[in-house]
Amino acid sequence: MESKTPNQLGYFFPPEWALHEATWLSWPHKEESWPGKIDRIYPIYSQFVKLLTESEKVRININDESKKAFAIDHLTKAGANLSRVEFFLHPTNDAWCRDHGPAFLINANAENKKVIIDWNYNAWGNKYPPYDLDDVIPTLIGNHFNLPVFHPGIVMEGGSVEFNGEGTILTSKACLLNGNRNPHLTQQQIEQYLFDFYGMEQVLWVNEGIVGDDTDGHIDDTVRFINEDTVLSIVETDVNDDNYKLLQDNLKELRKMRLLNGKQLNIIELPMPDAVFYDGMRLPASYANFYISNKHVIVPTYRSKKDDVALDIIAACFPGREVVGLDSTDIIWGLGSFHCLSQQEPAI
Repeated sequence: MESKTPNQLGYFFPPEWALHEATWLSWPHKEESWPGKIDRIYPIYSQFVKLLTESEKVRININDESKKAFAIDHLTKAGANLSRVEFFLHPTNDAWCRDHGPAFLINANAENKKVIIDWNYNAWGNKYPPYDLDDVIPTLIGNHFNLPVFHPGIVMEGGSVEFNGEGTILTSKACLLNGNRNPHLTQQQIEQYLFDFYGMEQVLWVNEGIVGDDTDGHIDDTVRFINEDTVLSIVETDVNDDNYKLLQDNLKELRKMRLLNGKQLNIIELPMPDAVFYDGMRLPASYANFYISNKHVIVPTYRSKKDDVALDIIAACFPGREVVGLDSTDIIWGLGSFHCLSQQEPAI
């Protein structure tokens, strides 16, 4: 591959609200991710796909022809527009395409207007081996579309980084500086990789993620950019909840931050749902794990009295899009929701 970095070549990672060509998914099939419950996630997952097909293509990594037939059956029942669904026989270990899928960068002036970054992937610090199939997904996609693929050679997950579209990345120390990812790298060295391979100029760090998050604190459960200088930040109102202090600490850090232009962040607070437990285990339920498609903002809900409050707050942030809540109570048993399951491919 070229010796120049994507940043030097003028490529950058667009924000999620920029126009998509498609959304990438990896069809769920790993029963250990939803023990005793995987069959219950398919109707809601298929509703998610249906909403996506209303405004963009959906490209799905699928293990084999029998799984493809199974997926088509579920998507048909959900009323998805199958003319907008494309399947790729790319076997996966698991469904979390935000983390193992391709990171697409664009440069409208380049000969190749789109390139793929294939970060290393180790299933959140080698927690869930095997992950060899997931690790090669971006390169398989690059090969299929004849797109250049860059291999930075370090572990990075899409759910650990948020982009404002103006040169800034937001991330968490709990995840990116965790010794189970890139123990040989300093914070400064990791920042340089983010600059070089995402085409960014600034990294802002919060400390923590939420309780129950097996990714060690992905940012897409706590703080999300909704435009170049505004974030939705999750807060817990119950002072006795385990998330209360760490989310207050994140809020204090956000208030001190300055963007490249010197501006403070506009911070809009978004409540946590009531705690969700399954088999006595606290799950990482968060309204921040929404996904922005061309037409919708698809928000996980949890049969909580706070669902409508959260949907109203998010709707006020996206006047040009339809905000839809989808019940994620079963999906969150897999320890992630709609943002974790998807990865956008920008239009160019």
